[in-house]
Amino acid sequence: MQTKIEKIDSSSALAIKIIEDQKKANLEFLSFREKLSYANISHPEKRKEWATARLAIKDALGKLQIPYPGFFKDEHGKSQSMKGEGYVSLSHTSGMAGAIFHREFPVGIDMDFVREKILRIGKRFLDPQELDFLERDPIHYTMAWSAKESIFKCQGKKGVSFRDNILLEPFDKNTDLIKGKIRGTEFADHYYQVRVKVIGNVVLTYTIW
Repeated sequence: MQTKIEKIDSSSALAIKIIEDQKKANLEFLSFREKLSYANISHPEKRKEWATARLAIKDALGKLQIPYPGFFKDEHGKSQSMKGEGYVSLSHTSGMAGAIFHREFPVGIDMDFVREKILRIGKRFLDPQELDFLERDPIHYTMAWSAKESIFKCQGKKGVSFRDNILLEPFDKNTDLIKGKIRGTEFADHYYQVRVKVIGNVVLTYTIW
């Protein structure tokens, strides 16, 4: 899979790309501010991840026939359009980068490589209720982590705890939908529906406000 571009509806789309080196000509669409950011990334792998994520959002925007506006990170670390229109979320993991865009509502996307070690850190990000229903399976735990990451990115504010503020309803590891909510913050009792896709050893989740 070199590139996967999916139009979710008339207002949103996502794209997934294999991370690889990018020629300078392929990045001419970036804004001046983004080109400066790219030039200041010294680590080769970080440069590839950063560039591939921008190419992914460009592909998603192209699916909606929206010109690339350029993006910057706000004080919470969330990417924002330089034109102040629409909402974007970016993610990358081992070998893959992804992006999602929506014209009207906040979005969150996450990609995580399934690793055995996630079983050892479950208590750091899971509520006791979640530990009760999750199987001791790296895929199940990774789905829970990724769903919380997508919700966290969608709400867009720092200071939200995965364990204490984001609660998931029971779900099966073969599901394509995880329901969750924010609690104990200004977004208390806001409910999310998180879509799930398993691509090889990678769990992809995304949500729209």
